[in-house]
Amino acid sequence: MLPSVSMSGLLETEPRARSTPPFVNPSRTSVQAQPTSPFVEPHWDDLVRTNPRGCFFHGAAWPTVLRNTYGHTPYYFLAREGNQLVALLPVLEVSSPITGRRGVSLPFTDECPPLISGPVTAGALLQQAIEFGRSRKWRYFECRGIERSAIAAPPSISFCGHHLELAGGEDRLFADFDSSVRRAIRKAEKAGVQVEVANTLDAIQTFYALHCKTRKRHGLPPQSFLFFRQIQEHILSRGQGFVVLGRFEGRPIAAAVFFHLGSQAIYKYGASDPAFLHLRANDLVMWKAIRWHSRGGYTSLHFGRTSTGNEGLRRFKRGFGAAEDTIHYFRFDYRRNSFVTSRDRAQGGLNAVFGLLPLRLLRMMGSVMYKHLS
Repeated sequence: MLPSVSMSGLLETEPRARSTPPFVNPSRTSVQAQPTSPFVEPHWDDLVRTNPRGCFFHGAAWPTVLRNTYGHTPYYFLAREGNQLVALLPVLEVSSPITGRRGVSLPFTDECPPLISGPVTAGALLQQAIEFGRSRKWRYFECRGIERSAIAAPPSISFCGHHLELAGGEDRLFADFDSSVRRAIRKAEKAGVQVEVANTLDAIQTFYALHCKTRKRHGLPPQSFLFFRQIQEHILSRGQGFVVLGRFEGRPIAAAVFFHLGSQAIYKYGASDPAFLHLRANDLVMWKAIRWHSRGGYTSLHFGRTSTGNEGLRRFKRGFGAAEDTIHYFRFDYRRNSFVTSRDRAQGGLNAVFGLLPLRLLRMMGSVMYKHLS
């Protein structure tokens, strides 16, 4: 049985009567957070940029991709004063006849912390989302990346996060890499690996071919090409991301997808051809992206989440000078009326089975499965 913790007293809000306006602590602020959608709010991304912690996943492009691909519905809990963002908790409702209805902040996202710049607390936003989910008959609500201190309950699960500060220029960044990473970059350059930055449909198609090979190698079905086509249309083509491609003798051997908004960039997907790993093109691809964002005035690059037990991937990310921290997920289960713990399902018995299946079958499975996952 999953351990659970009672909801009573967990959130950083004061007790209030049922007649109190929902989700707002009137003794602290008159600003009320309201569920809304980035699709009906004009200049949404400009509003997100008013908070220095606002990142790509707080913007309008990601929910557009997920709505168009999977039909998810946005309920973004927003408080603002004039044109200034005071608080924001993005939530998408995932509705599936197989896995049920639930709220997630946000699906297919490694980390999406609430944005707080006023008297509204993270706990108050979480309280609002939980009560709203009760009215929507969610099975559970999951928040990915909220501060540990906001909830007096253990996280459902925790991951490692890695952030690279981009200030100081390219020479300083390169000097802070591990010596093994610097050697790998020089080896790739000496071998003749060429890298390019692109945002075209051809670029995402090239990435997708490598992505499918990589997912099969890891024993995982890839998401459908429709998903990545939506990424190209609503993110890359609109200047909020790109693909870095590494080629050897004209053949694509490594690729990565990056997103950005405001001053922050995110490394989202990576893929490579295992036959050419010895050329270390992945290191050169990452270095190209770091230089691009540094030259563009971005302040940080988020490397995404990593399972705590995946020491190889953690070492790869730390090798680029990224600082490691902890990302906490919290899940509220409505049937138990409590927060519950879960486990990391990144690896399991099915991975070996999936790895044996033909790629065409894996792609067919992925086109069906991911609508029911988050």
